[in-house]
This record gives sequence, structure tokens and C-alpha cells, in this order.
Amino acid sequence: MTSNGEVDDLLARYEPALRRLAASYERDPALREDLVQEMLLAVFRALPGWRRECSERTFVYRVANNRAFSHLARRRPAFDDLERAASVPDPAPLPEAVAVASQQHDTLLAALRGLPVSQRQLLTMALEGLTPREISEVLGITDNNVAVRLTRARAALRELLAARRQP
Repeated sequence: MTSNGEVDDLLARYEPALRRLAASYERDPALREDLVQEMLLAVFRALPGWRRECSERTFVYRVANNRAFSHLARRRPAFDDLERAASVPDPAPLPEAVAVASQQHDTLLAALRGLPVSQRQLLTMALEGLTPREISEVLGITDNNVAVRLTRARAALRELLAARRQP
């Protein structure tokens, strides 16, 4: 990165993806926003040390993923209170299609948060479109290990989603 404009462009390009990544780690909107800002700052600070040994995308995800992991390590454990969250009213009525999509999104995020961090990392990056190769570079594991872990993580996610559908 040679100019502030280029850095600003890079951060703006990845901010939506980092917001989605943060949502998989943090439910509380204020803490999630703090995490996004921490991720963006961490990427900004890490850019001068980037040796271009990996793609820009891999670099950004590695830095953001590390920041998210340290965020989890710093906070006290939170207990998943789905009943309390379900009772919070939505302030604005939404069309049915948006409500269904939102519910599916929330269900997916809740299920993702129910997985161990190692599985959550893999699935979140895969959902963001990272290739197994890019994921292996971010996590420092082999491509084959990514494939095996992704298969297991997807199976665990399916089980959690199926359990949530049962009455």
C-alpha cells in the first residue's frame, strides 16, 4: 500500500465482510461494532508488515480472524439465552420475505455460535467465499486438513440446525 487512499479503499472493500465475520463471533450489537473497529484497525496497523507472501484477501482475513479470536479470549463467557433474545420485539415491522430471511440468518448465526471456535472459523471463511487454499493460508494448516475439518464442521452445523427445527 503506497497511499492513504489505497489503504482507505482496501478497508472499505473488506468492511462488509469483516462485519459479517464479526457477527459470527459477537451477538451484542455494540460489542460487535467494537470488534469490527478492532479488526479494521488491526488490518490498518498490519499493512506495513505485509510481505505479499499471500493474497490480500488471505492477509485481511488472517489479521481479522486473529483479532476476533483474541476478542473471544478477552471477554467473559456468555450463555446463549435464545428465549430472552426471541422475546425482544422488532421495532419496525418488516415484509414477510425479509422476516423469513432474517430469521434464517439469525438461526444460522446462532448455530454457528454454538460450534467450537475452530469449526466456526472454517465455516465463516467458507461462507465468505474463501477457497480451501486461502483458508489453509489464514489458519496455517494444510489444504487437506481444511477439507476434512470443513466436512466435519458442515456436518456439525447441519446437526445443530436440525436440532433447532425439532419441537
